[in-house]
Amino acid sequence: MPAFFRSIDTVLWGRRTYDEAKGRGGIAGPGGFGRKMKNYVFSTRPPASDEPGVEFVREPIPDFARRLRATPGKHVWMMGGAGIIGSFLDAGEIDEFVVHVIPTFIGEGIPLVRPRRRSVPLELRSTRRFPDGVVRLHYRVAR
Repeated sequence: MPAFFRSIDTVLWGRRTYDEAKGRGGIAGPGGFGRKMKNYVFSTRPPASDEPGVEFVREPIPDFARRLRATPGKHVWMMGGAGIIGSFLDAGEIDEFVVHVIPTFIGEGIPLVRPRRRSVPLELRSTRRFPDGVVRLHYRVAR
């Protein structure tokens, strides 16, 4: 993961994912993995007071994406959840997916993308197998 964290400088959060991570010790504060990154949280209900290192976003996704793409930087990590990923897909604002498949079947969980009638063609860029059985799949969204 250290190489991955060096490759990004921006994290996009859904509000529930952000709240969950914040409850586990913080995002941008001391010890948080996002402390040296730009953190954007998408929410219709921003907190009453500002949080250091975090910008709450209420603007439409295409407007935000245009603003973000105009800013120099590294890669952007979308840290869920399914709703925000689906919204960015619907707006045509996701370029790539890097998905890690963990070799454990679970009976329930949170979907990667909010269910909706959509078809997103992907082109496989690379795969990598790790010693613990995890497989990383890197896809480009076909336009």
